[in-house]
Amino acid sequence: MNNIELVPYHCEHDAILHTFYLPEEQKQFTGMPAEMLTLAKEDPHRHPVVITASGRPVGFFILYDGDELADYTNTSEALLLRAFSIHYADQGQGFAKQGLLLLPQFISRHFPHIREIVLGVNARNQAAQNLYLKCGFINEGNTKMGRHGLQHIFKMSL
Repeated sequence: MNNIELVPYHCEHDAILHTFYLPEEQKQFTGMPAEMLTLAKEDPHRHPVVITASGRPVGFFILYDGDELADYTNTSEALLLRAFSIHYADQGQGFAKQGLLLLPQFISRHFPHIREIVLGVNARNQAAQNLYLKCGFINEGNTKMGRHGLQHIFKMSL
């Protein structure tokens, strides 16, 4: 298996992150790294994280600790997982699962006060729901309306 790691975003990742591609049916459910990095540079509550395989970026997501967190949980010791994606060319190799399984360890190292990870996943995005459930997230039945329809709120206690 490739050496999978979660690393805080660094500008040296830009060249590859800016080439990430997703087909439309996936793109509707997430934010692309280039666009998310632009937002993160303006918002200190957005913490970009890169999933690497043997040092090469294969995935990306944002850990968010700003005001919108209140739409997902009532604890302040939480982070919202957003814009999770794996570059299309790298899908199907277990990188998403490996990255999510490394998340609790990454958060305890970089955000030691955090006790919970939350995320919203579109009700139509069955593949992502299955992945998150396999990786330790729990669906307690809470929902909210998102930009592209109903979202299930999943949680993982740390």
